[in-house]
Amino acid sequence: MTDETCQQSPGPSGPGDPCGWRVATERALYGEGGFYLRPEGPAGHFRTSVHASPLFAGAVARLLTEVAAGLGPGPVDLVDVGAGRGELLTGVLAALPAGFPVRAYAVERAARPAGLDGRISWRASLPSGIRGLLFANEWLDNVPVDVAEADPDGVARLVLVRPDGTQTLGAPVSGADAEWLARWWPLSEPGSRAEIGWPRDEAWAGAVGSLDAGVAVAVDYAHTSGSRPLFGTLSGFRDGREVSPVPDGSCDITAHVALDACALPGAELVPQRSALARLGVSGARPPLSLASSDPAEYVRALAGAGEAAELTSRGGLGDFGWLIQRV
Repeated sequence: MTDETCQQSPGPSGPGDPCGWRVATERALYGEGGFYLRPEGPAGHFRTSVHASPLFAGAVARLLTEVAAGLGPGPVDLVDVGAGRGELLTGVLAALPAGFPVRAYAVERAARPAGLDGRISWRASLPSGIRGLLFANEWLDNVPVDVAEADPDGVARLVLVRPDGTQTLGAPVSGADAEWLARWWPLSEPGSRAEIGWPRDEAWAGAVGSLDAGVAVAVDYAHTSGSRPLFGTLSGFRDGREVSPVPDGSCDITAHVALDACALPGAELVPQRSALARLGVSGARPPLSLASSDPAEYVRALAGAGEAAELTSRGGLGDFGWLIQRV
């Protein structure tokens, strides 16, 4: 869909007229002065697994070495989609063995930050012919989508929104929107809502399609069929706090991802706690005997266990979904 969504309301369409959430979010996040184009970047407003602990970057580095081993000799690509300000790539490069043959790409619509490691190639779009690991941490939740709501008769209608956050119901959903809802998130109970996820499905398919060989991983807040939230998940974040989603550029606008809908044939979907455990991240406390034999190492190990526990916690970061696609 395009700005045609804005024509769902009667009369001429202008900047203050109601639009579908997909168009409104695109403008608010990536338009002129958009939230994600600000100098402070996402880290200035919320904390992801990347910011929670260097253990996360270390785990991605281990995954990259595993992928490289399966591909055989030669340099391996590491592509970070939705790279923020390059924090994950910086951490992974620091965690890799000296001399590891990697080509690092950051895919991000914001400008390249000053002082970024010169080994990182900064791009606005995906490279082609990737041979290695494509990693997308909290990218799909910011791919803009429309929202539908069931009216009093149970008819799914497009939700329209003004820049001040005021919402109204538009025309019944149709076409690709209706087909996706019927397959992945049916609405019938009056007042129930859904985020229409096919743009994310297409975005992920395009990302996986850029791989010639290797592994693609998407990490995000997620839900699956049978456990969809009754009223959707659309929300806003600003300065570390959850706020009402207002599409005026003042806050992040995000919604959890139907990762099962994104998954291509052969994909694996696991919680972050399981994925990180495979990569050696454990929240287990170090043995008390270490406190006597090597107190300094015990303190370091205890701090690492605390960080690992945050990354793998139930009800927190450990509940993130990992969509793993091997090519």
